[in-house]
Parts: sequence; C-alpha cells; structure tokens
Amino acid sequence: MAKLLSLPLHQSPAPIILSKARTLFRYAKPSHLTIAMASNSASSPSPSPSFTVFDSHLHVWATPDQASEKYPYFPGQEPTLRGDVDFLLECMDEAGVEGALIVQPINYMFDHSYVTSVLKKYPSKFLGCLLANPADDGSGIKQLEELVLRDDYCAVRFNPYLWPSSQKMTNKVGKALFAKAGELGVPVGFMLFKGLNLHIEEVEELCTEYPETKVILDHVSFCRPPSNEEEEKAFSSLLQLSRFPQVHLKFSALFRVSREKPPYEDLASVLSQLIANFGSNRIMWGSDFPFVVPESGYKGALEAAKYLSDKVEREHSSGLDFSLGGNHLFLKK
Repeated sequence: MAKLLSLPLHQSPAPIILSKARTLFRYAKPSHLTIAMASNSASSPSPSPSFTVFDSHLHVWATPDQASEKYPYFPGQEPTLRGDVDFLLECMDEAGVEGALIVQPINYMFDHSYVTSVLKKYPSKFLGCLLANPADDGSGIKQLEELVLRDDYCAVRFNPYLWPSSQKMTNKVGKALFAKAGELGVPVGFMLFKGLNLHIEEVEELCTEYPETKVILDHVSFCRPPSNEEEEKAFSSLLQLSRFPQVHLKFSALFRVSREKPPYEDLASVLSQLIANFGSNRIMWGSDFPFVVPESGYKGALEAAKYLSDKVEREHSSGLDFSLGGNHLFLKK
C-alpha cells in the first residue's frame, strides 16, 4: 500500500470555529490537524486525535425501517444500496478513515432531516454539505442560510438538473444562492453528472461574477481520461478552470471516471495534470460511499487513491493530502 501523504503547510492558520458546539479545528503541527473541544475558560483546549484521513465526499440514508418510521425517502428515489450511518462507520473503521463530509443525497431531495440527525449524533466525526433548492420562489435561499447557521452545514451542492426546465444555474435564483454561499463562507460544489462541457459557461460566469464564493468540482467534473476530441475539450476546459483561484476539485468517485479496474492506472496521468495545473492544495480525495462499495469496496477506494497519489508524487514531489487539512474549505472561518 502507498504511504499516507501529508503536505507541509507554509503557515499555521488561527483557530477556526466549526460549529455552535464550539468545536475547534487547530493545527498542532504544520501538517497535522488536531480536533479539540473549546472550554469556556481561558485555558487551552486539550488535544485529541488528528484526522489523518478525511473523506471529502460520501452519502448516507436511513435503513428501510428508519425510513418507514421517521425518515421517508423522496417518492421515486428509494435507494437500492445500503447506506445507513452504521454501515458507513464500519467501512470507515476498516479503512482507517476518521472523518468525512456527508453530501445530502438525492434520495431525500431537500429534506435534510436524516443527514442533520447524523451530524448532531456524531459532531466530531462528520461535516455536512446541503443540497441547494433552486425553486423560483427563492425559498432555497432561506433554507441555505438556516442549514448553515442553525445546523452547521459547511458546503452546498449545486445540481443543475434540479433547476426548472430550460433554466440555468446562472438564473436569478442561482446567482442569489451562489452569492449567499459566498457571504456565509461555504463552498459551492458542482455535480455535473452529464459532463462539464454542458455547463462550463455557467461555472465560468458564476466564478467571474462572484470571486469570493469558493467552488468545488465533484468527481473531477466527470472528465474521463481523454480518448476522443470531445473528451479532450472537456478535460482542457477543466484544466483552464484552474485560472480561478477559488476553484478546487474532488479526486473522488474514481470508479465513475476510470475505464479500468482498481487501482485505476489510467487516472495517474489525469491526477498528474490536475496537480500541475491546480496544485495539490486544491485537490481532495473522496470515496462516493455507498456507491463505491460494490465497485472497489470502501477500503479499496482509499487504497487506489493512495496508490495513484504515491505514483504521481515521484513526478511532482507532492501528492494528495488525505487529511482534513487538505480539505480546508470545509472549515468555517
């Protein structure tokens, strides 16, 4: 197995407040993130184990029994895979993953009850990414603010296929949501499932008009290793987005973008070019649990990413930072 990589940080940031529970993330050493609970006194918080490995992208949903009793799925979006938090914790424990960002799944649409319950039950384990509601009445803007300020969500996902028919993410509501995310200090994650080429102009317009809003491109924007002109164009567009300093990306759901079996050798050149253009400090690893389980297994997903990172490190003298420090966008300032 490739060694765990942790990139040195040039500056040690000041303490960062994560939630109303006053959980602080602070750097005890330049390259290791430590979690501690803040005391009401002036004394320094006691250190606790660092998040050596942090998963920047996964989903959870209730068991069928829990769904029938308290957390019903959205009609027509019933899951076919097991994705409850108990199963996730088993997988994380086996793989040695200590923390994760839970992305609101489509199975619940805009009802965040289940994810919120998990965040409240495991406040030192998980962070939350909400799903933006682009309803014409603007109700999604209020929900965004409430989930961030009340329930401590630290990111928001834009799914362009939830916008009203014929509408783009750059419509009035989309821009209001994007601007509000910037005001709240939470990054916007783009889920461009049908390809970057279909939405590149929207992403560029939003980044240009709202440079203060941080951006994350999920799953390498679904750009496969180029094998034809269309894929070359998409990958080139992805690399060109590095000109926007607020744009970051997730090297996640590797089974969705690779044409090969684990450890996804064809993604080594992709990762190399991503690091060359974005820098390793703007790239984060994510599993896409539970969808990854039948593909490579949860532990196998991490091992594949470490293998590719280690391989690319020989070329760039740096690889992926698998710690929460490498996922600094999720730390609310």
